[in-house]
Amino acid sequence: MKLTAILQKRYSTKKFDSSKVIAAETWQQMEDALRLAASSVNSQPWHFIVTASDAGKQRMMKGTEKYAYNAPKIADASHVVLFCAKTAINDADIMRVLDKEENDGRYINAEFKQQSLMVKQGYFGAQRDAGSLQHWAEKQTYLNVGNALLSAALLEIDAVPMEGIDIDALNDEFDLSKQGLTALVMVSFGYRAADDFNASLPKSRLAGENIITRV
Repeated sequence: MKLTAILQKRYSTKKFDSSKVIAAETWQQMEDALRLAASSVNSQPWHFIVTASDAGKQRMMKGTEKYAYNAPKIADASHVVLFCAKTAINDADIMRVLDKEENDGRYINAEFKQQSLMVKQGYFGAQRDAGSLQHWAEKQTYLNVGNALLSAALLEIDAVPMEGIDIDALNDEFDLSKQGLTALVMVSFGYRAADDFNASLPKSRLAGENIITRV
């Protein structure tokens, strides 16, 4: 299937079939997509809370008391992911990534590793000094959300991203603030219900000439 056809077929699922469950091997590919997504200077400033259990979904639904219309999209989905972003990045976070890069063979010598360390420290330091580090981490996490939605479409999984969630309630439920994290956006994954009204509606996007400038 060509990419354009996949993108045309992908849509935000409004109603899931609760009887359909994503196979374990397929879901593992989705978790791989979360882990392998791109981020600036390979920072990976994110964390994911994943559930496929009824108990876990009930905890996720603590974030929908003000957004009741989103609760069924959690309860009836096969899997639900809460995307979280770091609220701070310290030297230990940088070294964890740097050491993993070294173990994975990205540095041919210690000098290259030191250069990478200086780049990371300089970049994070500039963001921190500007007071924009958390905002930047959230933007990186949204890159991951986009990657996840495309990955789901490639795997023929339906999905819906939800910003209609109570961030404070979810931060409390999962004790995220003490972990240096904040909830950001939730995505439900599964398979559409036969009577999902949004499935049959035509996709509507602005034409290329309205949003693309070729120079």
